Amino acid sequence: MQNKEKCHENVWILSGTSEGPALANKLLGLNYVVFVSVVTYRASKSYVDNPKLHIITGRLNNTSEIIKFIEKNKIKHVIDATHPFALIISSRLNKACKKIKKPLIVFARNSGTKSSKNINYISGLKNIEGVTLKNKNILLAIGSKLLDETAIYYLGCGANVFTRVIPTQESITKAFGSCIKNSNIAILEPSKSMDFIYEKKLCEYWEIDYVICRDSGSYAQKNWEEIIYETNMKLFLVKRPKLKYEDAYLFFDYHELINYMKKSTGKHE
Repeated sequence: MQNKEKCHENVWILSGTSEGPALANKLLGLNYVVFVSVVTYRASKSYVDNPKLHIITGRLNNTSEIIKFIEKNKIKHVIDATHPFALIISSRLNKACKKIKKPLIVFARNSGTKSSKNINYISGLKNIEGVTLKNKNILLAIGSKLLDETAIYYLGCGANVFTRVIPTQESITKAFGSCIKNSNIAILEPSKSMDFIYEKKLCEYWEIDYVICRDSGSYAQKNWEEIIYETNMKLFLVKRPKLKYEDAYLFFDYHELINYMKKSTGKHE
């Protein structure tokens, strides 16, 4: 894939459906050729149709694959805007870019957690302390990867376990294949409007006492924070893991990242 115009530069974004589409749109507007890597076909549908936008679906298995992709597509800028808990791909990106001396731009999503006596940070999915678990209703909003393992633990503590998973084949399969009762499973896309939060109705219906989710800064986390605010429910946020980036440009603000890109390449809107 060749770019004839000198003003074109190839940028590769690894992201999901939160920051990825906005970053891609902005960079397309600045005349970049944008490659986007997403894990699922469903995630790819969040992006616009544009001749300068190329979507790659699927997992990158190792550092060598990342290096080959960068070299094959003449990528000049690599942006890691993956989920804060996606340690494996972030580590591989870091190693690959370091190996071929390619600067890595990292977007670290802010959590923006509300201050509330009902919000507690925990070091891991099984590290709730200081509360009674027996006969309490716990909602696991932690994704599907470690769902069964975590549910087994809390069922062993005498709690009643519920979960909300997103409507993907993998999530649904793992949820209904877990030890959680089918009647305690909700398939729901995280609400993106503060005017009406479906998760609130779910918590009321199930009479939830505790919610466990990750400190990801996602729509889902913001929803849970809004729900438990000024209620008797408690939200337990799993602390973000720390990944040491070497020679990376780290940004916590979307606009600062875009401004850096414009300054580094002399692009203007």
